[in-house]
Order: sequence, then C-alpha cells, then structure tokens
Amino acid sequence: MTREPQIQYTKTSDGVSIAFHAMGSGPPLIISSPLTFSHVGLEMQFPPVQALYERFADKHTLIRWDPRNYGLSQRGLEQIDFGRWALDIEAVADKLGLQHFDMVALNWNPVLQVRPERMRRLVLAPVAAIRGADLLDRPEQSAVRSLAEKNWDVYTDTLANMLLGWTSSNAHEYALFMRESIDQADYLRSLAAWRSCDVWPYLAGITCPTLIVASSDASDNARFGLGQARQTASAIPNARLTPMAGAISGLNPKLADLIEQFLSEEPFPGFEAAPATSGAPAASDNQLEAAPPGMAVILFTDIVDSTALTERMGDARFREASRALDAGLRNAIRDAGGAAIDGKLLGDGVLATFASAAQAIDGARRCLALSAASELGLHIGVHAGDVIREENNVFGGAVNIAARICGLSRPGEILVSDVVRGMARSSAGVEFEDRGEQAMKGVGEPVRVYAVRGTE
Repeated sequence: MTREPQIQYTKTSDGVSIAFHAMGSGPPLIISSPLTFSHVGLEMQFPPVQALYERFADKHTLIRWDPRNYGLSQRGLEQIDFGRWALDIEAVADKLGLQHFDMVALNWNPVLQVRPERMRRLVLAPVAAIRGADLLDRPEQSAVRSLAEKNWDVYTDTLANMLLGWTSSNAHEYALFMRESIDQADYLRSLAAWRSCDVWPYLAGITCPTLIVASSDASDNARFGLGQARQTASAIPNARLTPMAGAISGLNPKLADLIEQFLSEEPFPGFEAAPATSGAPAASDNQLEAAPPGMAVILFTDIVDSTALTERMGDARFREASRALDAGLRNAIRDAGGAAIDGKLLGDGVLATFASAAQAIDGARRCLALSAASELGLHIGVHAGDVIREENNVFGGAVNIAARICGLSRPGEILVSDVVRGMARSSAGVEFEDRGEQAMKGVGEPVRVYAVRGTE
C-alpha cells in the first residue's frame, strides 16, 4: 500500500500559507489537480488519482499544491486572481529550492503567469480559455453556474454529474470532495477571478517547449476548446498542438501517455532556462518592431495641470520646460529598453511601448525621477495588451486603457493595470498597492489598478 505523502507548508511573497506535498524522485514536475477542484489531503483517496501520481512519480519528483482558498491552503482571502495563484506555485518551487521545473496544467491557466524562465517544459491540457469571460459567459456555462450562488449542495451535485456522467456511481463522492475542497464564498471569488482573466498578454513570453492537448470531438464544447487551443498554440513561440479523441481529463490514460512521452523529450535546441535578470536590455532603433507580435506594454505620461501651469509660468517658460522634459522622458524610455511613439499626437503627454512589464516600470520610474527634478509634475499609467501597429504608431483598446489609467494616477504616482502587476510581480523590484477596480470611460468592464511602491 502506498504511503500517504507528507503535507508541507510554505509562505508566498504576499504572506499566504500554501499546502503542498512531493513524492518520487527525479526531475521536478509540478502538476495541478486532475480533479478540477484541489485538496492535497484528500485526492489520493481516489484510486485513479493515486495511480496517476505514482506513474509520474516513478520518473519524476511529483509536486502537488493547493492554490490559495483551496484545500489545506489558506482560505477566505478576498483578493484572488491569476497573478496571486501563480505566486503560490513559485512559493512551493522556492521552498523546494527549484530554479527550474516541468509544469503540467490540467485545466489550470494561472500557470501561464508563472515566470516563464523557470519552466523547462509546459503541458496545457486543455486550455481553459484565453479570456475567462469567453468561457463563463457561454449559455450552458452560465446556466449551471447560477446555481453556485443559490444552492451550493445542488450546484456541486450537478457539476459532479456533468463532469463524470449522469450514470456515474462516483458522482456523490466527487461532490463531497468538491465541498471539502472549497466553500461557497471562496468558490464565487474563484469564479470572479476566472471571469476577469486574460492570459493572452503572457503567451508570447513563454519560450519553453509547450504541449497543448485539445479534444477533437465534434461537440460544441470540444470545438470551443480546440479553437482556444489553436489560438494559444499560435501565440506561444515553441508550442505544438495535439488533438485527442474524447474528453481531456487528467485521469485519462491516453493523456498521461502523451504527457509522459513529451516529458521524456529533450528540450528543443538552443533552449536554456535562466533566472530572471533585472535591468533593461540594450535599446535599439527597432525596439518597437522587436516587441512580441500583436502585444505591447504601454506607458503613458501626461503633465499635471498643464493649462494652469501655462498661466502661472507663461507660455514661453512652460514650453521651454515641457520640451526639455519631453526630451528627457524620451531618452529615459530608450535607456529602459522602450520606444517612444512619434506618430501619436498627445499634446503634453508621451506614449511609449515596451517588450516587458519590468522594462516599462523601470522606464516609468526614470520618467518620474526626471519630473521630480523639474517644475512639471507627471501622471503615469501602464497597461499591456493587444495593439495594432502601423508605421511608428499603435492603436487599440489597450492603448485607450493605458491612457485612462494615466488619467487616474495622482501627481507623481505610477499606476499599473492588474495585467502589468501580474507580469512584473517578481521581476521589477517594486511593490504594488491595490487601488481596486476602476470604471473607465469607453471601457466596458472595470479595470483593477495598482500603485507602484518603492519608486523613490
């Protein structure tokens, strides 16, 4: 009889207690729960789960963890999102002294916000959704999930039958496992986090060999999943997509075969995982073109109360000061690895793009230092997302959101979106203060923003 793995605990960088265990020996393999819900203290009671873990632990050190608000990890946390869930994984890796590891994400997209340089190989089986709202707003999904708010027991019973099949004799036991894994309030917070997620900005930065498995069935759900998988594979530089007949379940032996074969392969030629480094790479005249295709980290600056300053300083003095600051900002942006956009007419502002969030925050800090040494204050905002590039110009909704965030910032403050905070949480050398969700003109849903701390 297999000995139950010993549960251990670690603390995340934001002080959350995370439960995990490790079994076997060999290269480290971190795997998300194959049961959709997570409870490292109970899941080994299911024989198929035990068999799966023992199979992988035969050649790897298999590592399982409970995300925050699940299982034996700390619960009742109000603020959860994909970035914070990624912190849970990195805390476990740090506790075990792992610089690099293989990662198997069974319907757990938050792994896409783990620092990509730490992942040696990545399996996504399946891709839940690039944008959570695309999945959760589908009629068949929203109908059953409305039960989650009304009757937790009925919801978990219904979901268990949907996932296992209405004739399954194990559905009741699975529903009990769900209720032990997470309570109703935490689950509703989890749904909100999934619904607001958008992992697209992170895909281009994943450089490790990546296997994406999607169902080739003809059902509507399978077609949706295959479409998401194709988009994801097209955005990850070294991904391959493998369709598989039947439901993509972590307990399916066919999927385990695919994963095991992939993990036994050597990394692709030229791949070398390396720890994150601080500081920006050398700038070039082609920095804008060198950014990940279709995506950019966008920095906006704007002079505080320029109209009032013009009246107080006079036109000539204000224009002289603003031109000097503008030149300094553009130099600072270039030194941080970014590219100022000359084709955008912004009045007293500067728009710039960067290839990474850490670079953009570095550039924002440099700009703020220049402002502090001048007579002119700045509003600064940073966002990341898809952009349309046309000559030396950028367009799109992400650009508009960056401008709105800039307008929300206080004089002498850097505000960033949740997307940027997630991308830079462990690489920018700063801290972030949550300012909550903010409604923005012309933007359909509120955007959560954070103030950058440690900018002096």
